Amino acid sequence: MELNIFDVEHGACALLTCDNGTRLMIDCGHNGDTGWSPGRYLRDQGISRLEMLAVTNYDEDHVSGLPDLLQNVDVEWLWRNRSVTPEIIRQLKSEDGMGRGIEALVGMASNYTGGTEATPPTFLGIERLAFYNDYPEFDDENNLSLVVHLRIAGINFLFPGDLESVGWKALLRQPAFQKVVSEVHVLIASHHGRENGICTEIFDIYGCNPFYVLISDKGYMYDTQKTVPYYRSKARGGPFRGETRHVLTTRNDGRISFVFQEGKWWPQ
Repeated sequence: MELNIFDVEHGACALLTCDNGTRLMIDCGHNGDTGWSPGRYLRDQGISRLEMLAVTNYDEDHVSGLPDLLQNVDVEWLWRNRSVTPEIIRQLKSEDGMGRGIEALVGMASNYTGGTEATPPTFLGIERLAFYNDYPEFDDENNLSLVVHLRIAGINFLFPGDLESVGWKALLRQPAFQKVVSEVHVLIASHHGRENGICTEIFDIYGCNPFYVLISDKGYMYDTQKTVPYYRSKARGGPFRGETRHVLTTRNDGRISFVFQEGKWWPQ
């Protein structure tokens, strides 16, 4: 079993491969500098079917590789914040316009039956939960993020999309979300590590104390270097490529993989 966090610059894309061969992709950004794209990657691995795609955020950097993905593999199940209809996505993007990825997502969400009529796939050894704020309680893409919690062989990963502080606080009204936050082992930094994605309450009140915080971002965009010391102070740290690390970044570390074998887990 393996979880890969890909280097897609200022974007997001992760792939969980389970022991029974089922796969869950979380977001589907691409890397414009290297030409890496999720669909061609899967095709080159001999994979023609993706059991589930989770979209955490309705911004282009989370779905820029979706046209390529749909051209190369069959996606069986779409997991997203369903309080946001395709029509609402169009409204949200009307000011800045829709990129090709969001356009593809709107088309997929408009015609897709997966998640309503089909039976969801079984991910062996995985527990998964989703939390999100409803539209119109929130009417911005970031705070409508789908927060994905994965318990992989007993290790807890939290993918909060681009959730901002006010969105975190709204979800923290739920006891189930408080529990998930308190048990995180690996936190994917919200909004690519930007300051507006930090919610101090998850650490100071609800006891979030991960081994690693992982930032998916390009270079030092948006001054995310300012948040690294903060996140480092909140993480326990652990081994990574021969040293002890607290914060992992795709901008410096490239693709980051978490491997699970015989009751043990480690990043590499």
